[in-house]
Amino acid sequence: MTTTENTALKEIFDKRRFRSVALDVAAIYPTFDAKRFLKIALDGLDQLTLMQRLRRMTEALHATLPADYRKAVKILHTLAPGIDHGFATLVLPDYVGQYGLDDFDWSMDALKYFTSFGSSEFAVREFLRRDPERALAIMEVWSRDDSDAVRRLASEGCRPRLPWSFRLDAILDNPMLAAPILENLRTDSSLYVRKSVANHLNDVTKSDPDWVLERLATWALYNPQTAWIARHALRSLIKAGNQRALAMIGAGGAPEVKISKFAVTPRQVTLGERVTLSFDLASKSTASQRLVIDYKMHYVKKSGATAAKVFKLKELTLEGAQRVSIERSQSIRDFTTRVHYPGRHEVEILINGQSLARGFFELRRMID
Repeated sequence: MTTTENTALKEIFDKRRFRSVALDVAAIYPTFDAKRFLKIALDGLDQLTLMQRLRRMTEALHATLPADYRKAVKILHTLAPGIDHGFATLVLPDYVGQYGLDDFDWSMDALKYFTSFGSSEFAVREFLRRDPERALAIMEVWSRDDSDAVRRLASEGCRPRLPWSFRLDAILDNPMLAAPILENLRTDSSLYVRKSVANHLNDVTKSDPDWVLERLATWALYNPQTAWIARHALRSLIKAGNQRALAMIGAGGAPEVKISKFAVTPRQVTLGERVTLSFDLASKSTASQRLVIDYKMHYVKKSGATAAKVFKLKELTLEGAQRVSIERSQSIRDFTTRVHYPGRHEVEILINGQSLARGFFELRRMID
């Protein structure tokens, strides 16, 4: 996520949002102390991150809603349809996740309701951490629900490495705990759900790739929905050149190809400019070949050492004796997750996991 994107998301919870929520709650709960709510909520707001602002709203609501937990959540039930932004609704399940653990089953039902307005994926993890087996049993039922939002919550909520949340060590240690949920969703008609299943499995590949490969080997990959999940679930293994993963998508053979005219241009770039990779690819076989083409960028770190990152370039079927030209352009700019440093950045072309060409560009220092 870029700094600009993060700033924009923070503004979902700006002063206007807090004031709007205060008015809406007061309309539902006439004795609501809106003045106290805003005093708690807005104190030091500008210095808070996105997720800190979300939690601040949760805490301010808790300080001003009824002390009776169920009464408070019923007010939030009424509030939910009037919130005009999906991410802003995350405060509702967050309230449940923070204050409803001692009312387990009723709270899980509340999370199921709230997820249709945004998502309860972060909040449900509090229940998974408290009692994994109990929470997963309820989520397995969710995975058979008519609502794609609820089915998606079943998978997304128990992702072992969900971004912006804590890891679920129980599932990392034993992926079988969530297997019944994934099995129920392996042919799901909703892309929203399939993306979540694929992301869940991709999380597991980072600690237990064999478990994922063995699980997918039992799935009917001729089903288009299942095949889609498998391809996206294996993306990290494919980028790493894992031959079992490549074979599963039909690209496991050694590529019989020749790369020519490989160029990285311009040779020297300044931060903010673009670098272009181009080459010709010719088949050396009379048979067609399924090829996964990636490129690996060796980024220079502050220490002068390098760290590699693999990017998707293209997947294609190359017919016998066929020749194609391939080009890809990439902006060299800083992100919150990646800072660039001057020096020689090497670039490799990977085909079916094998490095077949190598070049470089020089990132120059900015001149003040």
